[in-house]
Amino acid sequence: MALSCMRCPAAAGAASARRAAAQPLATAAAVSFARCGGFGRSAAAAAAACWRIYAIAPHGVKAPMDADVKHVVTPPTSPKVENGSPSEITLDDFEDLSTLCKNGDSTVSITVVGASGDLAKKKIFPALFALYYEDCLPKHFTIFGYARSKMTDAELRNMVSKTLTCRIDKRENCSEKMEEFLKRCFYHSGQYDSEEHFLDLDKKLKQHEGSRVSNRLFYLSIPPNIFLDVVKCASKSASSVNGWTRVIVEKPFGRDSESSAALTRGLKQYLVEDQIFRIDHYLGKELVENLSVLRFSNLVFEPLWSRQYIRNVQLIFSEDFGTEGRGGYFDGYGIIRDIMQNHLLQILALFAMETPISLEAEDIRNEKVKVLRSMKPLQLEDVVIGQYKSHTKGGTAYPGYTDDKTVPKDSVTPTFAAAALFINNARWDGVPFLMKAGKALHTKRAEIRVQFRHVPGNLYKGSFGTDLDRATNELVIRVQPDEAIYLKINNKIPGLGMRLDRSNLNLHYAARYSKEIPDAYERLLLDAIEGERRLFIRSDELDAAWSLFTPLLKELEEKRIAPELYPYGSRGPVGAHYLAAKYNVRWGDLSAEHYKA
Repeated sequence: MALSCMRCPAAAGAASARRAAAQPLATAAAVSFARCGGFGRSAAAAAAACWRIYAIAPHGVKAPMDADVKHVVTPPTSPKVENGSPSEITLDDFEDLSTLCKNGDSTVSITVVGASGDLAKKKIFPALFALYYEDCLPKHFTIFGYARSKMTDAELRNMVSKTLTCRIDKRENCSEKMEEFLKRCFYHSGQYDSEEHFLDLDKKLKQHEGSRVSNRLFYLSIPPNIFLDVVKCASKSASSVNGWTRVIVEKPFGRDSESSAALTRGLKQYLVEDQIFRIDHYLGKELVENLSVLRFSNLVFEPLWSRQYIRNVQLIFSEDFGTEGRGGYFDGYGIIRDIMQNHLLQILALFAMETPISLEAEDIRNEKVKVLRSMKPLQLEDVVIGQYKSHTKGGTAYPGYTDDKTVPKDSVTPTFAAAALFINNARWDGVPFLMKAGKALHTKRAEIRVQFRHVPGNLYKGSFGTDLDRATNELVIRVQPDEAIYLKINNKIPGLGMRLDRSNLNLHYAARYSKEIPDAYERLLLDAIEGERRLFIRSDELDAAWSLFTPLLKELEEKRIAPELYPYGSRGPVGAHYLAAKYNVRWGDLSAEHYKA
């Protein structure tokens, strides 16, 4: 039997202790002491926290246990647990560690692997500073950048300082806060596949951690082909020995079902599932977070959320720029892998899931998996692909996709895709979920549009002529930019006549709330530090998502199906309109009202 101490932080409002991550043991059970505490948002929970004792059965199943531990216990082998690899812990050691935890004497070391890359500079370091600025990070924390580039601490700080900004609505002590934050940033140069270099990193981390309980978070801001090298080296040479160790993995998570499964198997050679945080930054966006609140806490919406009242659901993503600067990378993935298989499908699952039994991460993720597994296999006839071509507008010439020197001239990689998806369950049977994603389109926008059914026997249908869609209620959740939620309703224009108009009941976030909306990476980084997994993707979710899209992707690539060309800055391929018309749907983002909202 083995003892392991795990500091288990809880997010604000989340339930008690997170499950202690323990590798299933082939023989004797292990005893895990899980302390439920927290940083930043959960300081109150930390103050009231207590120790609990669990028994971990041979298959990793825990049950409460009465225990009076009086002996030194040594495991036959060191189990892989979230808090590192304990070899021998005496009761005195445990009590010392208990005292440290209860006094809040712990630290978090955040290592950004790939610190010299664009993602780290533009998103990760600014998000970490924003958390520090809002006092959401723990009292003791250190940030290390790790990359192959030769760089000093001062050079890293200079690079990072150029991307930091303070909240628009809260600027006091901005420069002072920046200086304090940068003093906590350090750099270590090393190879991604060198255990020796990660061992050197470990020594530097320990110098900053001192005698505190050390918790370590690794953010893999690197290409997926070196994920496993870094995870192997970090796990063997730089894991925490008395706190937790977690790894944030950036998409893409493979190219198809096979490569995704291989990546998951590789990660699980060195980590358990609860240590892996697969990040999809769209799940951290404010309006996506608000989706379940809107549905489950408003009686006006929940009864309508089914095939009885909803005619179709549209998930739309558009960018008004092409692949400038990353055409070579994009050509290996395409718009379906880049946007639809992850961002839009995750939003669809959140939108369509049944009511979870609680707001706990596992309960929510269980419902999302059920949706994904209930989806009808994607057929080629329900998909339209496109690729943007060069176009001149207003005297300015815009290049086509294949004009990029890093893209093969004969590339058939889609930069636009539209698809009709269906969920085979009682709630959504027959309702088309239309997805559309594209680059180099006429506008930049991401939104969910819910079109309700026509009013049966509508007394005022004559006032709308033959265009019944004008009389249809529509709920729009605009994820970005200019976040808003609005409901399109019919009403009478003031006057003596009977003229009808379509108006919006509008919740415009910028007008309603003065506070600046946090970046998605801020929320997700904070959740990872606190051990909140609700907005991160579980391995079975990933499997279900790839199972839906992999057959389609293979068919497109094997047959080298040519995408329909559309001009840069246009509304996309004509085929997308035919696809919508096939299911008696009109794309909501093409109507005149769309631009008035």
